[in-house]
Amino acid sequence: MTGFAYRVKGTDITRTEATAALCADCELIWVHLATNDAEAQAWLLHQAQLPDYVVDALTATETRPRCDQIGTGAYLNLRGPSDEPMSMSDPLVSVRIWAQAGRVYSVTRRNLSAVKLVSDAVDAGAIHDPGDLIAEFASAITAELDPDVADLGDALDDCEEGLDAEKIFELRREVTMIRVKSIGYRRFLAPQRAAIEKLAALPVPWLQPDDRAHLVAAADRAARMTEELESIRERSALMHEALTDLRAEQIDQRSLVIAVVAMVFLPLTFLTGLLGMNVRGIPYADAPWAFYGVVWMCVAIAGLISLYFVRRRWFR
Repeated sequence: MTGFAYRVKGTDITRTEATAALCADCELIWVHLATNDAEAQAWLLHQAQLPDYVVDALTATETRPRCDQIGTGAYLNLRGPSDEPMSMSDPLVSVRIWAQAGRVYSVTRRNLSAVKLVSDAVDAGAIHDPGDLIAEFASAITAELDPDVADLGDALDDCEEGLDAEKIFELRREVTMIRVKSIGYRRFLAPQRAAIEKLAALPVPWLQPDDRAHLVAAADRAARMTEELESIRERSALMHEALTDLRAEQIDQRSLVIAVVAMVFLPLTFLTGLLGMNVRGIPYADAPWAFYGVVWMCVAIAGLISLYFVRRRWFR
């Protein structure tokens, strides 16, 4: 069956073997499905014999992190990073997990990096029961997200240190990208923290005290990352405002220069237009020094106007 990866105590098996293994009395059977198509839904419903509402939750298209107890089992939805290209607004891949005594079913639609880490832990013999498996999922996901969030903070630090009027457009693009990424992460990390905390407090017999301790630690790390992402979002907004103010100041400076130049040449334009009229009566029109006199008069007027602006400190 395409997209299915069955595991019993860390060993990949076929669909037929997985169906047979579900009837065995094992300490842990983990079945991971890498698809949520109709074939996966049929297997979960008829072979695994899960309730239809659990199958619907495991194979839903749109999901968000949450945790629900149903009888002695628990449904958990988490989001984690992927090695596939993801959009900045939706940067995390979901894993849907149904756990009960001796059984764990997980479903992903896209490649989730944490699945390989959990699989390696199973192969190494570090996973013995459903509580261990879910705690390993939560720990692996939060451990992978931590450096990504730290990189966003470092990138924003670099932008703040490199604040320069000559790099406004590059900085605005970088800050916008950081802000969009932080919002995308925070959208899932905030409810994910609540989901892990809720799971750690569920009164189910297959969660041991050490499992709950690992879940609490993962929830604490998720809380810290959520706070860091909120700080990054607020700093990005302030950085964007600073860049906008810097750009406005830059435009004001250039507008001031244009206004000063216009003020210098305005009386000169009036003077040359007045003397350039083709009418009789213009003084010294026939004098040989008249042209040079007008030129020096314009220079003197321009100098006086420029001196006035300098003394008024318009150029500061």
